[in-house]
Amino acid sequence: MEYNIRQESEALEKKTLSPYAMLSAESRGRIKYEEPCEIRTMFQRDRDRIIHSKSFRKLKEKTQVFIVKDDFFRTRLTHVLEVSQISRTVARALRLNEDLVEAISLGHDLGHTCFGHSGEETLNEITGHFKHNEQSLRVVDKLEKQRRGLNLSDEVRDGILNHTGKEFCKTLEGNVVKVVDRITYLCHDIQDSLSVGVLTESEIPKELLEYLGNTHSERVNTLTKDLVFETRAKLENPSLEIKEKVKTYQSEEAKAMMAKLRSFMFTKVYKGDFCSKERQKAHYIIEFLYSYFLDNPRELPPKYCAIAEEEGLERGIVDFIAGCTDGYIIKIFQEKFIPKPK
Repeated sequence: MEYNIRQESEALEKKTLSPYAMLSAESRGRIKYEEPCEIRTMFQRDRDRIIHSKSFRKLKEKTQVFIVKDDFFRTRLTHVLEVSQISRTVARALRLNEDLVEAISLGHDLGHTCFGHSGEETLNEITGHFKHNEQSLRVVDKLEKQRRGLNLSDEVRDGILNHTGKEFCKTLEGNVVKVVDRITYLCHDIQDSLSVGVLTESEIPKELLEYLGNTHSERVNTLTKDLVFETRAKLENPSLEIKEKVKTYQSEEAKAMMAKLRSFMFTKVYKGDFCSKERQKAHYIIEFLYSYFLDNPRELPPKYCAIAEEEGLERGIVDFIAGCTDGYIIKIFQEKFIPKPK
């Protein structure tokens, strides 16, 4: 067979990447077999499919934390781009597969609802079970491309599903994204909270600033460097069992400071007065529309009507609401519940 560009890339990976990296040529494959590309590796194709998906484009109009129409605040799209950039930095430092971490990073939040975690919490309360990571996997497996799915590799699908929660990813690349996701949202949520006035620097515990730094870039740099150096030291330890070499590592101090920062942000920001008021509004809109479509299932778009018929009405409504952007669901709410002047 003619030697092609993809095979050259795969050979280069084998020659240059860490023994603990996931090689494209050793992927466990896709749900449905496809002929390999002559130019792109498995994970490069996955990344491209995610970037060109409708769900990825929708992320620019989905809330990260603050439901505020302002060009300076993070959206779900800018969040995944920041996760991707930092994850690639870590992957390069550890000689891991950058294409794999990029694909996982860009796809990990495709199932996030409108209104951010407020939307996720509301759907979970209504249905009894809704998790954005599971919805992200459903998006790439079943909802994209007229419900044919993107047919991604097992490694990317695993990274998307397990980027949050107690389970570790099967690859070191997936576990890099898992930690970087937390680093990223904690650091950029501080910056956005300061910008919107929900938080002042004097309110941030002194010990956190002393360890993490006084600026956004310093805080990201502190935690990223810790992740790189601690993980690298572990991987170079010959006594470490192979099964432990697909995990990432942080110093005890870094883990403790991240836990304190997370607790502080939940108390002061995520569960604070400002976000609580916005959460009530989001809950109200989603709950009303969910009830409305239960009574009027034929008013769902055709794609979701088909899902409702095949998998149940609740499933169709959840898929529809989870896929809505903030602006679109507000528009639907206005059309259904707000009287129009004659």
